[in-house]
Amino acid sequence: MALDDVPILFFLAHSWVVTLWPNTSIEKLLNKIAEGDAYDLFGLLPSESVDLIITSPPYWGHRDYDLKHNWKLFNEISSVKKIGTKTPGYQWYRSQGGILGLEPYPEWYVTHLTEIFRRAVPCLKPGGSLWINIGDTYFARWSSIRNNGRQGFADRERKRRKTPMGGFRAEKQLLLVPSRFAIAMQDDKWILRNDLIWHKPNALPLPESDRLNLAHEHFFHFVKKPKYGRARYYYDTTPLESRQTDVVSIFVEPGEDGHTATFPKLLIKPRILSCSPPGGVVLDPFCGTGRALEVALESGRRALGFELQSKFIEPAGQRLHK
Repeated sequence: MALDDVPILFFLAHSWVVTLWPNTSIEKLLNKIAEGDAYDLFGLLPSESVDLIITSPPYWGHRDYDLKHNWKLFNEISSVKKIGTKTPGYQWYRSQGGILGLEPYPEWYVTHLTEIFRRAVPCLKPGGSLWINIGDTYFARWSSIRNNGRQGFADRERKRRKTPMGGFRAEKQLLLVPSRFAIAMQDDKWILRNDLIWHKPNALPLPESDRLNLAHEHFFHFVKKPKYGRARYYYDTTPLESRQTDVVSIFVEPGEDGHTATFPKLLIKPRILSCSPPGGVVLDPFCGTGRALEVALESGRRALGFELQSKFIEPAGQRLHK
């Protein structure tokens, strides 16, 4: 049986959980959550059906979100060195038990994330936008993975992610993962319209003695590259912050429903209002507990979410239907 003949199945029977079949009408999917990997689910959406994709995928080397990961294989330095810094691809990585964000090389992560968003091109309208929030990290051969609390500091339990050294992968190196990702997306024919800097006034004061604390993240605005001429897309400046600059200062908000990395409403609402028309379709393919979907509905848009971790789906659905 071909993959396109198989529905994506879900474990919950609530009204907010939807089963995706190929080419299902977008109207039947709205204000719902689909459980699964965005890589697969993007391909099941109707073509040119989404006005705005806004999301924050797992950052490299930060958390496993209690998903199963093949630590034995991907922490074996000699094995991953034989494969090399060029990934065999996201599908192969998944087939070996790997999850997004815990790749043994940051280079793999950048490639995998780019592969996933390549799958979003057909479902995004010609005038649609893609906003992606992504954070950076420092290199360490042995890095702690903690799931709970801001930046994992509330979690006493930890796992170890091992990464081969070499090239820009040097101890204490700021890896510039967001920049590498943005360039990879440009190489994959996306048009980068803005690199919005999210300054976090309440960033945790880490006890570092030899560097400044990271207190910002990147929020990239991409649009589709047209076949001819300049990119044209929906954009309304009316709801934007008063100065309309590419730096915003917004407090980090506490996590909710067991998810420690939730969007502040003040960060995403201007993006939703400016880059999708009233009644437009907003998709978060890494929706977590559904903060972006909630803001989309409050803003007079319609929403759809993808989520791989089943425990987040119920709170996300309840937020959609509250």
